[in-house]
Amino acid sequence: MTVQTRPEILWGRRDRVRISFSVLLRLADDDRFVLFDSPKRPGAFGPPGGVVKFFPPAGRILDDLGFQPERTGSTPRKLKADLRGTLPAGALRRFRTWFASGTYRETADECLRRELREELAEVGIQGLDRAVSELEFTSVRTVREGPHSVPGKNYRQLRGFDIRDLAMTNSAAQRLSRELTGAGEDDEYPGVLLAGFDDIAHGRLERALIAPQSAFLTGPSRLTPDLPPLR
Repeated sequence: MTVQTRPEILWGRRDRVRISFSVLLRLADDDRFVLFDSPKRPGAFGPPGGVVKFFPPAGRILDDLGFQPERTGSTPRKLKADLRGTLPAGALRRFRTWFASGTYRETADECLRRELREELAEVGIQGLDRAVSELEFTSVRTVREGPHSVPGKNYRQLRGFDIRDLAMTNSAAQRLSRELTGAGEDDEYPGVLLAGFDDIAHGRLERALIAPQSAFLTGPSRLTPDLPPLR
């Protein structure tokens, strides 16, 4: 069973909490980090990675919790089964228990491999599908934010970020690292950026806006204010 979007508008209700759980890749070249341009926010660069997806058996569990998926800012196909949407505030404890169990959802590694396949194509880097399948990752940190109020919005928000390093254990990892850091210095790949800590703390590198979650590559706290929400 899959979760269906109901027709009523729920985003402005105080008794609901927006949730979003993501996995981000930390890939560094000395003191600079690889960032990708975001199709959802053109001109804003952030770490490779994205929102964890759930599998069909989780649909009934999430439906019973009152989960309403978010469908803003991208094509419905791309957002299908994302763990990003709203929940009744009273369901947060049960949701956290289910999420922590890992049942019927992507692991961090599965999420990163899927997102890398999609994002490499979006930034114009081809021919790495086989390499992505062989990648392994190691945990850096997990960041949980909220539930907190959202400026200008009538709801609270709970977000989770799982930060992973690329494990340099095989030739596939070495190739991906080499090609992405090279693309970050090549004008032919405007969708790939290499940004240092000072750039991330400033929130800009020349004309590029650096998304605040990039700070989690260097530590557990944001260094700049959050970007305005899409809705």
